[in-house]
Amino acid sequence: MPPLSRPRWLRRLPHVVICLIAVVAAIGSIDEMSTSYRLGVEFGLLAGAAQGMALVLALWRPFPAWWLSLSATFIAAVAARSNMTDMVAPGPNWPWIGPTIAAHALVLFLLALRLPARVSLGALAVTGLVTAFVQGILGGGPYSGTGVLAVSVFAVAVLLGTALRGSREARTQLVEQEYLTAEERSRRTLLEERNRIARELHDVVAHHMSVISIQAQVAPHLVENPSDELKENLDGIRQNALEALTELRRVLGVLRSENPDDAYGLGAGTGAAPDAPQPTLDRIDALVENTRAAGLTVTTEITGEQLPLPPGVELSAYRIVQEALSNALRHAPGSVVRVELTHFPRGLQIRVVNSSPSRPAPPSPGAGHGLLGMRERAMMLGGTLMAMETACGGFTVAAFLPRSAATASRPPRPDNSTGPKGPPDPTGDVS
Repeated sequence: MPPLSRPRWLRRLPHVVICLIAVVAAIGSIDEMSTSYRLGVEFGLLAGAAQGMALVLALWRPFPAWWLSLSATFIAAVAARSNMTDMVAPGPNWPWIGPTIAAHALVLFLLALRLPARVSLGALAVTGLVTAFVQGILGGGPYSGTGVLAVSVFAVAVLLGTALRGSREARTQLVEQEYLTAEERSRRTLLEERNRIARELHDVVAHHMSVISIQAQVAPHLVENPSDELKENLDGIRQNALEALTELRRVLGVLRSENPDDAYGLGAGTGAAPDAPQPTLDRIDALVENTRAAGLTVTTEITGEQLPLPPGVELSAYRIVQEALSNALRHAPGSVVRVELTHFPRGLQIRVVNSSPSRPAPPSPGAGHGLLGMRERAMMLGGTLMAMETACGGFTVAAFLPRSAATASRPPRPDNSTGPKGPPDPTGDVS
């Protein structure tokens, strides 16, 4: 029998109650069998103790407990049959007495809770056949027949136990299904966000491959009397770049096949790649102005020497700021937002902090991809991202995107992405 889940100090209460009932049933059986059945103290003590032991054993081994309970009742009923010939009508209750009916019903109930329905129904059928054999075929002297009442009580106990077992199994399966559904939803969300990022980075990679192809084509004209080996190598480089561009277009076609009307997964498109280039940090001012027009007070602060950044870093930085501002619009209406961009020699640090909302936020229809997408972008570049609530009820998004490819190729540490320490010191000072 499973323990209670809560409260913890009552976990074993069902077992204690069953043991107390077993003691009461054993005492009652000993008294009835010793006096009403005239079996003597020793025999009554043995039969009554067997009933109590069967009920306690049913908590862990219900099937052997059922056999023990039924066998003890059968032996006691057959032994009492010869003592009832000279009794005065209506005689004692036979072949079941009150304590044994209660004990055997609880044993069948625990059996139905633990074992399949076919086993519990089989045990009920055998119990009914034994009862019918003892009362209907063997018979005895004057007695009050309890077979019908006992079998009826046993049937109710089995049906109740089977119903509770089915309900418990259905509840367990429902919890497992909900867990699997949540896992599948998280996995699907992660894959969708990664596809979206891959579609956006297509233009960045394709640009570099196009530049390689053009440079390889122009290079022979920049050298006086180029050798045939140089021309052949440069032509090979150009052909490889063109083949890479072709494969990139095929990959992008596969990624767009799920939603051909939305080329980059941005909510707009006509089925072909948009004409507008991917956004960079030069468009931060326009993004902030649009956010202000939507009702938020936004301030920006850009510090540090603005060295050139790789296109992938600029795209990811723009998307992180864009998503952070969108989250502030959805979840913190009327708040004050501060956007900080700090340029370091090692990379770019981003901080978007919003104050507590001035009014309750309406229900958001979003799919919850925002924080996941920002974290994926930072990890893709070997950077870190932290998102957490502030002490005043607002929210902070802080990220660091490394500038160099050597830094980006280093595998990110998971504890930096969500840990309380936030992004590492971009200055590289370890003192």
